[in-house]
Amino acid sequence: MAKPRILVQLDTDERPSLFDSVVAVDAGVQHLLRYCGVTPENVVPLVHGAIFTRGGDDLRCTAIFVGGSDVARAEAVLAAIRNTFFGPCRVSVMLDPNGANTTAAACVLAVAQHVELFQATAAVLAATGPVGQRVVRLLARQGAQVRVCSRNLARAEEICRRVAAQAAPARLEPWQTATAGETLAAMQGCQLVVAAGAAGVQLLPTDLPW
Repeated sequence: MAKPRILVQLDTDERPSLFDSVVAVDAGVQHLLRYCGVTPENVVPLVHGAIFTRGGDDLRCTAIFVGGSDVARAEAVLAAIRNTFFGPCRVSVMLDPNGANTTAAACVLAVAQHVELFQATAAVLAATGPVGQRVVRLLARQGAQVRVCSRNLARAEEICRRVAAQAAPARLEPWQTATAGETLAAMQGCQLVVAAGAAGVQLLPTDLPW
């Protein structure tokens, strides 16, 4: 008889995401265990609790979800989880901080239906946010030349370094888009523009001189 399906929600923020919890329940999870303030240092005992309580095929009924609002912190937690696994003592793991992976994947999939991504030039506005970072990485892996746009050039440069280390080879350019003029310049010659800002934030003024 199959064991009940358990999802362990590990959130790097002060409170577990209610959005992620509702989605998990609607997806058919039978038992949802939620933890907040998760770090690479305190996650190991939680992983042990997931992998040492069931054996054999029963481990298929346990999974870990890593969330939070900070992509880099969530990635560090994921790395610690993977390092804790050994042999058959492992469970499925999903990483989706702030919905970044699912949203970015849906965006790039939709764009690919209209634009050949290989060798395309793309501008990603608000590229330093959770979704923007993932869009940059996915586009780079598809062979696009990506302009990584941010109001702060130093932050754009940091994302370029981080993505290049994870998705080499990648063609990335940091762009500062603090003004309408800078935003317009960043979009010149692009086959696609992705606005990856937070809900309610206008990144492309309607009066831009297209």
